[in-house]
Parts: sequence; C-alpha cells; structure tokens
Amino acid sequence: QVQLVESGGGLVQAGGSLRLSCAASGRTFSRYHMGWFRQAPGKEREFVATISWRDGSTRYADSVKGRFTISRDNAKNTLYLQMNSLKPEDTAVYYCAADLGPPRLLLPVAGDEYDYWGQGTQVTVSS
Repeated sequence: QVQLVESGGGLVQAGGSLRLSCAASGRTFSRYHMGWFRQAPGKEREFVATISWRDGSTRYADSVKGRFTISRDNAKNTLYLQMNSLKPEDTAVYYCAADLGPPRLLLPVAGDEYDYWGQGTQVTVSS
C-alpha cells in the first residue's frame, strides 16, 4: 500500500509560480515512477509530467513544457512540481500518482498505468 499526500496548491496571479509537493509513504518510493496529473472543472484528467525512478529522466505534456519542472528527492520520499509562468488555463486540481510496475520501455503517461493516487491539491491562476 502507498499513501500519497499533495500540498502546495493555492491562488496565484498569471505569471506567478507555485511548487507542489507530494509526500509518499508505505513502500519504497525510490523504486517506482512518479507522475503529476491535473483535472480542470468539466474536463477529463490529463497528464502533466512524469519522472523515472531508475535514472531521473522526465517527460512533460506539451502544454507545460518549458514552464513546469518535475523532480524527486528519494531520501525524503517526496515528489515535486515546480510551476512557473502560470496561466489561467493551468487552473485545476493537481494529483500525484505512483506507478509500481511492471517494467516499462517508456515512462508512463496514461492514468491507468498508475496504481496509487493522492487526494489532489487545488491550483487557481487568476488573470
């Protein structure tokens, strides 16, 4: 069992920054891929970013590339999402997720590739 708890959301003006955190517990955090997803009102959940447990490689949605940075601190069992140059369209509930396997050739970007989810944290960007 894995528990994931997000924090760091809030209200920010367009152009501002936020850093989300996701604290993990329950299993060996360092041995699974981690990802961030988001869901805006009336829209489907969408992939934001993912990071490998093996080599720290990353993958981003085109909509956030160059503005968001995903990182992890395995010693602290914590995943981060640094969000810069925020836009009103980034407004959503942000979720972290853990992929416990099986081994993959590509980093997971589909929600059904992840096994555990946090409860989400609200990010609101005002124009």
